[in-house]
Amino acid sequence: MNQAALCAGTYDPITLGHLDVIERAARIFPRVVIAVAPSAGKNPLFMVEERVELVKLCTAHLSGVEVEVFDGLLVDFARNKNVHVMVRGLRAFSDFEYEFQMALMNRKLDSEIETIFLMPKQDYSYVSSSNVRTVASLGGDITQFVPAPVKEALKKRFA
Repeated sequence: MNQAALCAGTYDPITLGHLDVIERAARIFPRVVIAVAPSAGKNPLFMVEERVELVKLCTAHLSGVEVEVFDGLLVDFARNKNVHVMVRGLRAFSDFEYEFQMALMNRKLDSEIETIFLMPKQDYSYVSSSNVRTVASLGGDITQFVPAPVKEALKKRFA
């Protein structure tokens, strides 16, 4: 079996919590594919190409990391990338029910793909992209929540 993991999300924008989970996955797996979802229905702040570029900038220090856009079923994308493990971050108990349901659905769609859950550092357990966007839009300091390239991108977006 290929030793690769998939970390999927909208990353609008990528936060230090996301990065912490990705770094943990990169310590466990020699290859990590980061799948960025377009999420047109969510009214993203950044276009998918911008999010991909920000994720690439923020993960450049990690070896074995690939960043790509995906659309459609995640299990299909994983299969096409020859990935058999999905890594999902759990910030709080409230994330568990949704993530558990998704893991079971994905298992039903493809029994060869496993889902593992990683928790970010406690410092990031309350950080979400939507909260970061809100704080940034109101002129708040987001330094402790996002990597430097994201801080600059948000600063420009809300200037």
